[in-house]
Amino acid sequence: METKDILKDLVKINTIQDKYNKEFIDYIENYLIQLGFKTESKTKNLVMSYGANYGLGFLGHSDTVEYIDGWKTNPHDLVEKDGILYGLGSSDMKGGIAAFLKAIKETDLNNLKRGIKVYITYDEEIGFKGIKEVVDNEVAYPEYMIFGEPTNNIECTACKGLLSFKLYTTGIKVHSSRTDRGKSANTSMIKLLNELEDYYNKEIKVKETNIYEVPYTTMNIGLLNGGSAINSVAASCYSYVDFRLSFKEHRDMLIKKVEELCSKYDGRYEIDDNILPFDNNVEFIKEKNSASFMTEASFIEQTKRIILGVGPVTAHEIDEHIEISSLEKLVDQYKEIITKTCN
Repeated sequence: METKDILKDLVKINTIQDKYNKEFIDYIENYLIQLGFKTESKTKNLVMSYGANYGLGFLGHSDTVEYIDGWKTNPHDLVEKDGILYGLGSSDMKGGIAAFLKAIKETDLNNLKRGIKVYITYDEEIGFKGIKEVVDNEVAYPEYMIFGEPTNNIECTACKGLLSFKLYTTGIKVHSSRTDRGKSANTSMIKLLNELEDYYNKEIKVKETNIYEVPYTTMNIGLLNGGSAINSVAASCYSYVDFRLSFKEHRDMLIKKVEELCSKYDGRYEIDDNILPFDNNVEFIKEKNSASFMTEASFIEQTKRIILGVGPVTAHEIDEHIEISSLEKLVDQYKEIITKTCN
């Protein structure tokens, strides 16, 4: 069975929001059992292992995002055309999973001095429930871990963090002709966000590192919603703001500032994501590269982490696709890492 045939089987299983998650992990479990792996845990997650004294772990998530109209092919049917494979999840991240399964198949497991573990998680695209379950239950991780997110075959050993806030302001609703009697939650939120952005520009954005393609911590106001009618003063306003952290210290600085501004403008906040950036050294990877997107690697600190997957990176796009040459190269890359970490 070629790698693209494995990928075709995986793409065929609809795992949008984990719809057929059981069928997906059943397929992988049956595949690995035939190679001598044993099942350690099977919930909506799957954890399997071969051998002992684990040198390497592979982690991939089963779920994909939803697709929208505009696809030229059936998203759940892997279609090959001119060296390209089209299919939902081909890039993010069933391609990585298929390549690792093939790499294990082509490895003489009996000659390895150290064991291998495989983790298949769920709910990566929405809430990270799967990886949180792994963190809650795993006692000891392998020395090295591969996370098969799409990187265009580039080995990444650093990743930004993520700090996100839900912000709320409240007001007093009155008719817009009598603003003197009311209090606008929208105005309070606008002032809060303006001050937060000013602080970000002066204190956060100015610090840079050459590890990341975008060298500084970024700020994004993703959602802003307030008021109930054009002729009423807004009684409530909501905003969602996220920061992709380049530096660990920015987390505490931003939390302190948001707390201060919410107090000033009679608002409140909730922290939705609180994940620190990481930069680890893997001795056999000489060139420093980083992932610009959040991965499950950020949740596991007790191991040397490598983010490595297929290309091009077309995650979440219409006509999501990868190159066959990238998929086959990835199999060789995974086999090489198995040799380096398990012998």
